Amino acid sequence: MRIQSATEPGATGHPNEDFAAFATPTEAGGGALVVLDGVTAPAGDSGCEHGVAWFSARLGGALLTAIGATPSVPLTECLAHSITRTADAHRASCDLSHRRTPQATVVCVRWNAQSVEYLVLSDSILLIRESTGVVRAVLDDRLDQLRPAARRLPPDQRVAFVEGARNAPGGFFTAAADPSVATLAVTGSLPRERVHTVAALTDGLGRWVETFTLGDWPELLTALAERGPAAMIAEVRAAESADPEGEAHPRGKTHDDATGVIVGLAG
Repeated sequence: MRIQSATEPGATGHPNEDFAAFATPTEAGGGALVVLDGVTAPAGDSGCEHGVAWFSARLGGALLTAIGATPSVPLTECLAHSITRTADAHRASCDLSHRRTPQATVVCVRWNAQSVEYLVLSDSILLIRESTGVVRAVLDDRLDQLRPAARRLPPDQRVAFVEGARNAPGGFFTAAADPSVATLAVTGSLPRERVHTVAALTDGLGRWVETFTLGDWPELLTALAERGPAAMIAEVRAAESADPEGEAHPRGKTHDDATGVIVGLAG
């Protein structure tokens, strides 16, 4: 088993709001990984005194512990438990009902000698290369489905439209303080012998495909395996710097936190 990882903040001097961690339990062939992308809140407008980076680390650590320590419990239940545990850690001091209370996207994977289970919530990405060579991208595309409607609105109304759809019926969902969102995640399981490689990415690295069209998902997964996540983050940074105003490749901010973890499960 080979595991490679890299993460880089979007801006110097700004905390990295992504979180990545993995574990290889003593059970033969077993392991788990968690990747979160904290949702940056407007300055001073989250109702929380701790911040998004704190939340991502707290939720990510709780989730990795849960999926590793309770292998028979479904990933959705592990996520719900971890959301509740994290909320309890700052419920007394922070306004968890605030729409922009700290929150994060989630990708987690758990594997053993028999199976590979996965969960994706919101717009981070899971890539799976099967033993046949076929690559599948596991995506929660509910936010993407809203973007065409947002683009039809006047620019000054787009942010309010997306914010109104956040963790709302018919909208898109992130892990914040409500454990019930765990049941809305994209989940699945494959026999272990069918899985060659898995990679979890935040959308800052997913820009390689989704924003800059430097290649498709299978090409990105191949590059991650051959060159490593740090090299692919560097390619995204170069593309961002070549278009700092977003004129050729429109995006919300010039640089974004970027994280990738790739695990080779074959052999």
